[in-house]
Amino acid sequence: MTNDLLAETAPHEGSGEGWYVDERCTNCDVARQLAPDVISEKNGRAEVTRQPQSDAEARQLYAAAFACHTRSIRHSGQRLSPDLDPFPLALDHAVHLCGHNSRHTAGANAYLLHRADGTTMMIDTPRWSEQLAIRYEALGTVTDVLLTHQDHAAHGRRYADRFGARLWIHEGDLDAAPDADRVIRGTEPVEIGAGVLACPLPGHTRGSVLYLADERYCFSGDSFYWSRTTADLEVAASVTWYSIVELAASLARTAPRLRFEWVLPGYGDRKRLPAAEMAHRLARLAARTGKLRPQPVDFTAVRW
Repeated sequence: MTNDLLAETAPHEGSGEGWYVDERCTNCDVARQLAPDVISEKNGRAEVTRQPQSDAEARQLYAAAFACHTRSIRHSGQRLSPDLDPFPLALDHAVHLCGHNSRHTAGANAYLLHRADGTTMMIDTPRWSEQLAIRYEALGTVTDVLLTHQDHAAHGRRYADRFGARLWIHEGDLDAAPDADRVIRGTEPVEIGAGVLACPLPGHTRGSVLYLADERYCFSGDSFYWSRTTADLEVAASVTWYSIVELAASLARTAPRLRFEWVLPGYGDRKRLPAAEMAHRLARLAARTGKLRPQPVDFTAVRW
């Protein structure tokens, strides 16, 4: 590792001293998910708290830099080299994080889910790039692009067409993808592939859906996430576009049916726990959400 990567001083643009976060940061939390040892939240934005002290910490910063939708994670003395791009990044044997989050989805995370037959599903979308499409497709033929809700639909059609895949969305958010190939309807879970369920969960938006795979992985979109602040599952009550009351009803109806180990959200952190513990936490989340009432949208109130 080069000395400037190990510098202890607080760098700034043009200083030549190391890593920093520029003023374009939107506090989406992606950088802190990927580089928790060296990036924290301060004054409503991400900040590099110290320079990396090991190769592992340097890799964390490169991952954050390549994921950041505003390209705000920067090094004052180096350009990002494509050969340092870790994405798609394996979370376990069946799920990869796409990285390269998009401005058009406000920096939401997207995932690749590998199936037993060697094919892959994309859940939500990273920024569009032909080079990225080639990289993602190398992991397995992409058969389906699954949209959790309208906010994450920006590049769905383009990726689906590039892969020759089916594009899925719920009827409640169909305006965001009117040319979808498959439309999920109603509020009952529906099997959309071997071992994969689409579970409508109206609340964050009218057409929010979570996707459950193999009773192991829950791609929750913006319906709920793991909070490092509370060390628990949480809903983003202050960023609920449709109805927090409807989200509470959805959770009460759906939570008892769900069994999974991984929560994999669009925003907020990822977490793996034993299925029984996750079910217990989800039941408690449903109960807490039932006590919430509508409030003005406030992005700064989200407890990452």
